[in-house]
Amino acid sequence: MNELIEKGKKAKAAAAKLALLSTQKKNDALERIAAALCENADYIIGQNEIDMENGRKNNMRDTLLDRLRLDRARIEAMAEGIRQIAMLPNPIGETVEQIVRPNGLEIGKKRVPLGVIGIIYEARPNVTADAAALCVKAGNAVILRGGKEAKNSNLAIVKIMQSAGAEAGLPDGSILLVEDTSRESAVALMKLNEYLDVIIPRGGAGLIRSVVENATVPAIETGTGNCHVYVDADADLDMAKKIVLNAKTSRPGVCNAEEKLLVHRAAAEKFLPDMCAALSQSGVEIRGDEATCALYKDAVPATEEDWGTEYLDMIIGIKVVKDIDEAIAHINKYNSKHSEAIVTENYKNARRFLNEIDAAAVYVNASTRFTDGFEFGFGAEIGISTQKVHARGPMGLKELTTTKYVIYGNGQTRG
Repeated sequence: MNELIEKGKKAKAAAAKLALLSTQKKNDALERIAAALCENADYIIGQNEIDMENGRKNNMRDTLLDRLRLDRARIEAMAEGIRQIAMLPNPIGETVEQIVRPNGLEIGKKRVPLGVIGIIYEARPNVTADAAALCVKAGNAVILRGGKEAKNSNLAIVKIMQSAGAEAGLPDGSILLVEDTSRESAVALMKLNEYLDVIIPRGGAGLIRSVVENATVPAIETGTGNCHVYVDADADLDMAKKIVLNAKTSRPGVCNAEEKLLVHRAAAEKFLPDMCAALSQSGVEIRGDEATCALYKDAVPATEEDWGTEYLDMIIGIKVVKDIDEAIAHINKYNSKHSEAIVTENYKNARRFLNEIDAAAVYVNASTRFTDGFEFGFGAEIGISTQKVHARGPMGLKELTTTKYVIYGNGQTRG
């Protein structure tokens, strides 16, 4: 694909210059980009409305339309995230470790950019701004490939970022967007080894599986979120109710939303009827095991498939467990290694949950909705990595770097 080859060449040339750009230069560019997004909010919203209208015509689910929608507040939030990135320490050039060998060699390890990063994502135009800003601050060029659902929004955002970045001295090719939104362009990007150093998918299970199966470029798997909240026998039930409602209903279409609720049998009779009623009142469909259905007549019987499903919708699966051992075993069997929470006043159980749950983020007495680069103080994130190699959890600036060894000698030779 000619478009990808040309953009790959531009990005590679830009990456060489970005790696040497001063912290002040990068920060100035990010501040200018943030201001330009706010100044052009009406234009962005107008282009986003075209995507929204197309989504409605194509019967896009409400939760996905919410992901797609941009308004002035969300654009301001995008800009604020970029400003926070500008304020963060520049990781490039940081000395990670330094040793002196007996032969006098001084061996150091320092952070350097990854190079050119490809990002494939779906109907979330805020990712366009977040990803580009993080890549630039970490000294990387970026090739963005968004979904067709957000094509007009993404084009508008990238056009503004490119113009503002150029005015502030960013190299041409620092931020690029693949305008061809066909499946063929996505697969071609996954195989652009000559120009890409890494590719990061950010989206649903289908997209991530496609990248894992098709990419020849090294990939960082950002995950789906089959997230659980476990309410222990020793939980503060009022606290548990607030956490469950927030984790499920605040934004059900995002990867850190709660999809499953596990409740200790000692707490189930007192907790579940009121909890299920509150969820139902909020518009959540309840799919429960036998014990849950017995306690709440409006629950729909859950199937085996439900336990491993990321709904991204106003649906929740609920199961009553006999003890914390069953809760931990169930979560580790069905979860997607994203975010898991326990509500308990029992210190021993809290420690067990933290130590034994296999996930990128594990919470005690807090909502899973906090697994987010902004909430973790990273300004924004490139995605939530659920794999264990190179990066795990919200990927901020340091996760967009690699290291190299630098060695100083004074004439040493090896015998």
